[in-house]
Amino acid sequence: MSGEEGSAKLVPVLAGMVAAMLAAFAVGIGKYGGDDGARVAAVVTIAAIGLLAGMAVHCDRLRRMRERKQGNIEIAARLDRLDDAAIPLALSREVRPQDALARIDAVSDEVRRLREVAEGVYGLEALFDGAGRLVWISPSIHRITGRTPAECLAAPDAIAFLVHESDRNYCLRMARKVAEGPPANFEMRLMRADGRICWVACHWRRLGDDSTHPAGLRMSAEDIQARKETEYKLLETVTELRRAQALRERYLARSNDERQRLSALLNVIRLGILFMDRDHRVLYYNRAMLSIWGFAPDENLIGMRDVVLQSRVVALLEQPEAYFEHIAGVLQMHGVSEAHEISLRDGRIVTDVSTVVESAEGQRWIGRVWIYEDVTEERKIARKMVELAERDPLTNLFNRRRFHEELNRLLAEATRHEVHVGLIAIDLDGFKPINDEFGHQAGDAVLVGLARAVGGVIRRNEMFFRLGGDEFGVLVPDAEERDLCELARRILEVIDTQRFEFEGRSTSLTASLGIALFPQHADNPEQLIAVADQAMYCSKNRGRDRWTLAGSEAHESDRMASSESDEPICRGD
Repeated sequence: MSGEEGSAKLVPVLAGMVAAMLAAFAVGIGKYGGDDGARVAAVVTIAAIGLLAGMAVHCDRLRRMRERKQGNIEIAARLDRLDDAAIPLALSREVRPQDALARIDAVSDEVRRLREVAEGVYGLEALFDGAGRLVWISPSIHRITGRTPAECLAAPDAIAFLVHESDRNYCLRMARKVAEGPPANFEMRLMRADGRICWVACHWRRLGDDSTHPAGLRMSAEDIQARKETEYKLLETVTELRRAQALRERYLARSNDERQRLSALLNVIRLGILFMDRDHRVLYYNRAMLSIWGFAPDENLIGMRDVVLQSRVVALLEQPEAYFEHIAGVLQMHGVSEAHEISLRDGRIVTDVSTVVESAEGQRWIGRVWIYEDVTEERKIARKMVELAERDPLTNLFNRRRFHEELNRLLAEATRHEVHVGLIAIDLDGFKPINDEFGHQAGDAVLVGLARAVGGVIRRNEMFFRLGGDEFGVLVPDAEERDLCELARRILEVIDTQRFEFEGRSTSLTASLGIALFPQHADNPEQLIAVADQAMYCSKNRGRDRWTLAGSEAHESDRMASSESDEPICRGD
């Protein structure tokens, strides 16, 4: 029997003894009475009081022993829960104080180490109870948000206090899902004390195994602000690159459109365009260039060297060596070349102009452009215009304008070379009656026929002109008097042989000629013309159908010599 159990059984005994003593006290007072009875009663009372006091002290000790025993059992139980490695003590066995103190010290050391680990955690750790209230948060919250753990624990709603308002509802919704289901990972923004935000990647999980009533939630978070800033920068860079790409694509599309418009423009113009790069390779050409140089419309010349291109066109050139020499000279210059005419074997005439193309900065040249133009029709038109300006439209002989130009030119050359120039003035006899009788068409036919016939006796170096109406003239360079007289004789003979039929009637006519020689008879164009006219009128006055040579003095008509004079210089008839 233990001491505690024995003390428990002793209490009723002592109570009985006290009751007996009190009964004896009552009897003694009744039997003896007087002072003796009073003394006995006092002694008995004191004894009973002492006995009752002892009983009270003993009972209090028993109570305290029971409480100590119960406290030791609870301490052992809690130590067992804190220290999984310890061997649990039976709740019925008494815990020795020294064992409890040792275990409490061990647990305190473990708690201290855990606190040091928690305070040294770089990431953020937080514990929430089942109602969602923050019960603990790691000191790293100060590094992340600038707020102390005490401020966070003192806040009525830690999530509203720490989480950015844009992510607050999402965070609460996810916390409720985690409390009812599996863990969750997501990113959210925390508010710093200075008003800035801080991105964290958090992991939420439930505490305890009871899914219906979880003990709480644990949040583990990692500061990802640097990563987010990098992502933002990358997004900005990507956005900028996309914007730049969009601009490039836009500019490229516009450039392609401009190129298409330019290409369409260059393909419809008549000028041939060829662009050569710095390496003397074909970079661009238009359709006109292919047509001018005889290439097929679908010919591809891009990348072709200039020497190959020249070898392809050499068969078209009338003078290949001269053309290639011209190209070599143009390549030595940087300015715009003079227009150069190229004669082709098919009769066409092509001109080329070239210049160096400089870069946009103007510090270097990027190639050379050649522009070709087929001027064959232009040259024909120009010649036609010259002919219209210099030739008589009826007889196609040179007109009075060309006569004066050639006269001035021949006299200038004769002066330089000290030779003679002869002039024969011709006026038809009897032309006006034909015009009056048969009409102007008949007169035109006579003029055309005589021009053709007289042109047949004119030599290559001699020039035949219609000066107006029925007046004609012949210029003879490097002439002598006898040659001029012989030419005049042939002209008269061929005119005499001409016969014309109008309205069934045959008609003919003659001519009167005057001959003058530079510088023998005149020393300037006007005087030479005047002297020849005087000689021609002299022939008319002497009976027509003859020629007259001017005398040595141009201003003395009485020195004229005719084909019928006694001492002619040249003999007519």
